[in-house]
Amino acid sequence: MFRNKLQSGLISILCGSGLDPLAIWAHHGKGCIKRITDEDIQTLVIEITSVQFCTTWISLPRVPSNSIGIRLPYLTMLLKYLKLPFCFEFVVMDHRMTKRRFRASNCQTTANTNPLLCHLPLHLDEGWNKIQIDLFSFTRQAYGTDFVEIVTMEIYANTRIRRIYFSDRWYTEEELPVSYKMWKPTKKNKAKSAKN
Repeated sequence: MFRNKLQSGLISILCGSGLDPLAIWAHHGKGCIKRITDEDIQTLVIEITSVQFCTTWISLPRVPSNSIGIRLPYLTMLLKYLKLPFCFEFVVMDHRMTKRRFRASNCQTTANTNPLLCHLPLHLDEGWNKIQIDLFSFTRQAYGTDFVEIVTMEIYANTRIRRIYFSDRWYTEEELPVSYKMWKPTKKNKAKSAKN
């Protein structure tokens, strides 16, 4: 998908307020995948919900045999914790040309690693969370190999997604474009929107 494109700065793969945010994503399962306006941040987001979280998800790329092909080493996800079981997965290609899978879940309490899967516990705060992953560091620590590119990604129920993007380095909030920032409501902002 992105392998033959110039890769620098920020590459967004999902934005809830975009024109057609799930155009490049495949939808799976019997749960609900829809775009809504989140009451806390007052912007459009993608909501994925299901009674059993592992039965409903979105995946990139749409065709499983393809690869995302992003080589930028930093992954950032702006997600809302809905106080329900939640999981996401991604697969990386390492310098040995081996596909390595990472799975993060709030149902997991300990980290487990085997040669092809690293399962990590995920702690989320109530409301909106900014999850940042250093793909070089994760791949090196889990498998002792070097990250080359991201191959696939899956986001399971139950969550809301504002944006998912890759970057060439960590950016401060001040350096990010407004639509990439993790805006959190304050009492002042809440009072202002209540008056309107």
